[in-house]
Amino acid sequence: MQFFNLIFQLGVLFSVYGFLWFFIDLILKMLVGARKRTIGEVYLIKSVKYLFLVNVTFLFCLDIHEERVTLNNLLPSAIVLLVYFIGKFQKKQEQLKFLASIGKEYFRDVFNIKAEIVLIVISISFFATFIYFPQFASNVVANWFHERIIELESTLLLGFIFKIVGFFFLISMLLKMLNALLYIFTGKPLMEINSLIAKGKIRSKEDKFDDFEEVE
Repeated sequence: MQFFNLIFQLGVLFSVYGFLWFFIDLILKMLVGARKRTIGEVYLIKSVKYLFLVNVTFLFCLDIHEERVTLNNLLPSAIVLLVYFIGKFQKKQEQLKFLASIGKEYFRDVFNIKAEIVLIVISISFFATFIYFPQFASNVVANWFHERIIELESTLLLGFIFKIVGFFFLISMLLKMLNALLYIFTGKPLMEINSLIAKGKIRSKEDKFDDFEEVE
């Protein structure tokens, strides 16, 4: 039950963080006007987004575990983060395949597979670094996100919505983990979730909430 509760809480955290980042990214887009972002700018902004998400996640893990920093306490959070990042990477690949199938190649200019993989590896390594140097996790920006997330989660209406998203995030993560385990041991996943989503057969609440997250 503790592991399920952790996934649920991280789902709420990721949702609120995505909500906040939507407005930050909107401000950044307004500053550059109609100019198209270069791939360097896209990955610079995405790197900042991912690294601070990792940073804030670590701070919330300290809250959950009452500031006890051990590998056993934080390893489940690192696994959830990794599955979350890989899921977003796979979703972006499916989006690109769909856009290519209808003749739209624009988003290929702002997506690089090698850069995505490197960013995921760096992000997880960043989390591992905090385990050994937790004092660096507390900084002005991460603390601001941490406080705003707590405030938004505590509000009546938005807090309820974020908890609904957290529930569907829990279901989604459990399905992805079960799929991965079945694929490792049997070579056949339980269900092709990504292909079904790409075909428009299913669309979870978590995916609907991705409107608050970047599409780059």
